[in-house]
Amino acid sequence: MTRIDFYFNVGNKALALAELVQTAFNKRRQVTICVADESSAATVSMNLWQQQPTSFLPNVAANHVAAAHTHVVIHWAEMALHHDELLINLRLEQPNFFSRFTHLIELVGDDEQDKIAARARFKFYRDRGYEIKSINYAQNL
Repeated sequence: MTRIDFYFNVGNKALALAELVQTAFNKRRQVTICVADESSAATVSMNLWQQQPTSFLPNVAANHVAAAHTHVVIHWAEMALHHDELLINLRLEQPNFFSRFTHLIELVGDDEQDKIAARARFKFYRDRGYEIKSINYAQNL
């Protein structure tokens, strides 16, 4: 069954995402980042490529020819999925394919719309019997 972690009180999602992806990348884990649209994918990709002045997190879009061989893939719309290890959801709704992954991370920001959507996703997962771990991101800094 998919392990689900909700990180809440995430003040800067881009920074949190980069930290989580860096940790997974260092462990040689495959990461799929689920975003709302192609524009969001481009922003996330650019942030990962320019994560720090002395490092970067290589990534490609899920529809890229090298996606199956790249550790970090950004997914939106109806695209083929190449990995099934770690899914990081940045969308307001739960991905309908989340259960094929061994681990799902949900990032919950500070704005009210994000919190409301996160509560709905939390309830969706809980009502289906998934055990959910809540992590206060602000306390882990």
